[in-house]
Amino acid sequence: MRAERVDHPVDHDQAVDALRRSYAAVPAGEPVRLAKRTSNLFRPRSTPRTPGLDVSGLTGVLDVDPRARTADVQGMCTYEDLVDATLPHGLMPLVVPQLRTITLGGAVTGLGIESTSFHNGLPHESVTELDVLTGAGEIVTARPVGEHAELFRAFPNSLGSLGYATRLRIELQPVRRYVSLRNVRFTRLEELTDAIGEVIEKGAWAGEPVDAMDGVMFSPGEAYLVLGTFTDEAERPSDYTGQDIYYRSLRRRTRDALTAYDYLWRWDTDWFWCSAAFGVQHPVVRRLWPQRYRRSDFYHRLVRLEHRHQVAARVDRWRGRPARERVVQDVEIPLAEMAGFLRWFAGNVGMTPVWLCPLRLREPAGPGSARAWPLYPLQPGETYVNIGFWGSVPIADTATDGDVNRSIERAVSETGGHKSLYSDAYYDRETFDRLYGGVVWRAVRDRYDPEHRLTGLYEKAVARK
Repeated sequence: MRAERVDHPVDHDQAVDALRRSYAAVPAGEPVRLAKRTSNLFRPRSTPRTPGLDVSGLTGVLDVDPRARTADVQGMCTYEDLVDATLPHGLMPLVVPQLRTITLGGAVTGLGIESTSFHNGLPHESVTELDVLTGAGEIVTARPVGEHAELFRAFPNSLGSLGYATRLRIELQPVRRYVSLRNVRFTRLEELTDAIGEVIEKGAWAGEPVDAMDGVMFSPGEAYLVLGTFTDEAERPSDYTGQDIYYRSLRRRTRDALTAYDYLWRWDTDWFWCSAAFGVQHPVVRRLWPQRYRRSDFYHRLVRLEHRHQVAARVDRWRGRPARERVVQDVEIPLAEMAGFLRWFAGNVGMTPVWLCPLRLREPAGPGSARAWPLYPLQPGETYVNIGFWGSVPIADTATDGDVNRSIERAVSETGGHKSLYSDAYYDRETFDRLYGGVVWRAVRDRYDPEHRLTGLYEKAVARK
């Protein structure tokens, strides 16, 4: 599957120039934002008074090199477009986050994860170099070693507070035409823990190789581990873009298969299970709902409208229902602590289902490989499980908005885990700095943004600026 390499240096240079001009036009002291149509953030932010940065020309794939198994990609390129460019070569990014409109730059600066993370780590670990627009308005190329190595290591989980990636070179991996799936049910969380550990150790389950692994917990007594194997043969691959709904299939099928393309976007059609909030899972509504709108970015637009106009909250108040707190989080819990945390979560928060995605940091590829990611300091050699839960819960009249999220933050910290920062966070600054590399972040910021033009990490993640 060889194709001609595609290079667009002139277009890219023009796009970078446009970005730099738009950055220079932002008055000193005004917040800097990207002018992009989609976002996968789940926290409200203050409204900027100045135009966003022009990233309109930074949305493409510059080059796919099938022999080297690498791709040069612009920072605002969505994974949907990236996958479209790599699959014809029989290749895919090492980790493809679940939602189509997540951008490569966003997944690196804001973290991402998926079912290959148990052996490929997180998206930023496949980056070999990246060009960054810094707070000083300069473009620097950061690599694991060399002059800008400290920026390379601090960039993941910096959320744009240390600059914006304009180009990234990433590793790719081979993929087959289909993904064969085994949906393994567990009635005890300790058995699920042992199974994850066995797959991590052997790369296989019951004698069959495992290339991808995630799962769903419907209750502490009903959880499923989904084990995927890349293959070139499959009988009647399933289609979950129509009437069938993917997560429901785990309960009724022990074996399944999807095309590689459909597997990568299996969660996007129904935003995991969150499309139920819009009625899209009702058979009648689903037949009438246009298929082009069964996408996570469309559902996200509906959520943003709700945040702006508070229609559902007004209806709940009119009906006398209790207020609700948004609980939209992804947390990394050490595997040994997973069962205890899930039982605590079921008893104290009670949201179901929840997503389970094991991960480990990648082993270093050679001398000088970066293993320490100080702004999201997972431990090398430790197996974690990402637990994702997205929705809202009723709160008592005497409660303060954020109490449930604060209790989750405490529980995560007690396990030695970490919480992603794409949604609401309530840490005080001292705790935040301890958990998210505050000392390193300040040193890198002072070097690359000496006038502190970019919004700080704490201000973005907690103060919602």
